[in-house]
Amino acid sequence: MAGICEGRSVIVTGAGRGLGRSHALAFARAGANVVVNDIGASLDGHVTGETPGDHVVAEIEALGGHAVANGDDISTWQGGANLVAQCLDVFGGLDVVVNNAGVLRDRMLASIGEDEWDAVMSVHLKGHMSTARHAIEYWRAHSKAGGEVSGRVINTSSGAGLLGSVGQGNYSAAKAGIVALTLVQAAEWGRYGVTANAIAPAARTRMTEMVFADMMAEVDDGAFDAMAPDNVSPLLVFLGSRYSGEVTGRVFEVEGGKISLMDGWRPGATVDKGARWEPEELGAVVRDLVAEAPMPLPVYGAS
Repeated sequence: MAGICEGRSVIVTGAGRGLGRSHALAFARAGANVVVNDIGASLDGHVTGETPGDHVVAEIEALGGHAVANGDDISTWQGGANLVAQCLDVFGGLDVVVNNAGVLRDRMLASIGEDEWDAVMSVHLKGHMSTARHAIEYWRAHSKAGGEVSGRVINTSSGAGLLGSVGQGNYSAAKAGIVALTLVQAAEWGRYGVTANAIAPAARTRMTEMVFADMMAEVDDGAFDAMAPDNVSPLLVFLGSRYSGEVTGRVFEVEGGKISLMDGWRPGATVDKGARWEPEELGAVVRDLVAEAPMPLPVYGAS
């Protein structure tokens, strides 16, 4: 199975279903060895005893590829350590970490519970760092020993993290945090030969089918299925390859056949008095700044 990632070893978290499964299969088709991480959880994160990762491993092996299942909980530091250790033990190295695992605990912010907040932050935000933290330990040591490193971290944000989403304040905050985490990873880890990028995918998954059922409906008339998760994975395979070394600290929105490079926060309209403002002065100043600036895109679900 020669391809753009021939011989590279890849970890994909949450790879038992949806986007993660598509990513794992796409990397395998591109020649990579794949660690398929999935704890077999329901959409809200409760463990069900299912083993979807085993099914994906079987699919990859049926294609002639190499894969192994992993059931560690990446929302814990030890789970991330175990996952990286297994990749190193089985495949002798690690080249790519695809952070994809996630859960939903949707609730309006006025009624959200602490457990609903913590669960989403733990899986999405901490989970994105736990595996990458142990991966960089390996890559940094290898780099300092004089070895060649072409490490890749690919994180998963969301339109909710870029714009916000009503009823998903916990999810939106976690996904926004993932963008900032990606920028810092790119800035700190480039010296070791590691890139970090993020995607904000629009595709049919257990999460999006529940929230956007009509938009995510499958196409059955032979037309291009823009919401198929397989549409997103080719970009990740490229970003995970040796050929993407100049691309880092970027966020891509992916939907169907469309790829957008997202333009992050930067200073817009500015007024400088050259001295401290008085509060009474600022009403007109702020109104003028807002009037001069482009209107922000609406929060998903806002009326």
